[in-house]
Amino acid sequence: MGMSVFAWLGAMAIGVSLGLLGSGGSILTVPVLVYLIGQDEKLAIAGSLAIVGSIALVGSLPYLKKRLVDWRIVVLFGIPGMAGTYIGAWLATWISGLVQLALFAVVMLLASWQMLKPVVLDDAPHEPREVWKIGLDGVLVGILTGLVGVGGGFLIVPALVLLGGLSMHRAVATSLVIIALKSFTGFWKYLDVLESHGLALDWHVIAIVTVLGIAGSFIGARIAGRVDQHKLRKVFGIFLIVMGLYILARTLPSVWPF
Repeated sequence: MGMSVFAWLGAMAIGVSLGLLGSGGSILTVPVLVYLIGQDEKLAIAGSLAIVGSIALVGSLPYLKKRLVDWRIVVLFGIPGMAGTYIGAWLATWISGLVQLALFAVVMLLASWQMLKPVVLDDAPHEPREVWKIGLDGVLVGILTGLVGVGGGFLIVPALVLLGGLSMHRAVATSLVIIALKSFTGFWKYLDVLESHGLALDWHVIAIVTVLGIAGSFIGARIAGRVDQHKLRKVFGIFLIVMGLYILARTLPSVWPF
C-alpha cells in the first residue's frame, strides 16, 4: 500500500508530538493509519501497537543508560498491564473494527481532557499506594491498550506518580518500558486476531511509520525546550477534541444507528 505525502507528514507528526509532549503523541498513530494510509481498523490498531512499542523502546534507551527506570514498578504495573493488553487484544476478536474506532475516539477525548486540564505533577515525594491498586490500574490501562492500540502514556505517567510514588523523570522513564512491553504483548496477540479475520499486516508501512516516528521523536525532543509547553498542550488538546469528534461522527452512524 502506497503512502501519500500527507501520510509521511502524519507519521513524522507522531514522533514529533511524542518528543514535544512526552506522552499523547502515539494517539495519532491509528488515525494516520486509517485515514491517511487507508488501512482497515483492526490492521491499524495492530500496526499501531507495533509502531508505538518500537518508538517507546527506542525512547527508553537514554533513560535505561541513566538508570532511571524503576524495575519494581515495571513488575508491579507492567506485568499486569501486559496481561490486560493481552485480554484487550483477545476481546477485539469479537468486537468490530468500527466499534473499536469509536472507543478510540472516546479515548482521544479523554486524552484531550488530560491535555487541557492536566493533573499537577512534580518531583515532590508521593506516598506509594497499595500494591493491588497499582496492579489493578495496570490491568485496566492494559485492556485499553489492547482494545484501541494506544500506549496510554497520558494515563500511565500520572498513575506512576500518584500510585507508584515515582518522581516525574522516573515515571516517564518507567512508563516508556511499560508501554513497550504492553504494546508488543498486544501486537503478538493481534497476529491471531488478524488471522481469524483474514487480514494481513503491511510490514512495509509499519517499518516506514516506525522509522519516521522515531526520527520525529528526536526532532521533537530537541525543540521541546524552545516551545511553550502549556500552550502546546492546549493546542494539542483542542486538536484531539476535533479529531475525536470527527471519528465519532464517522463511526457512530454505523455502530449505533439512530
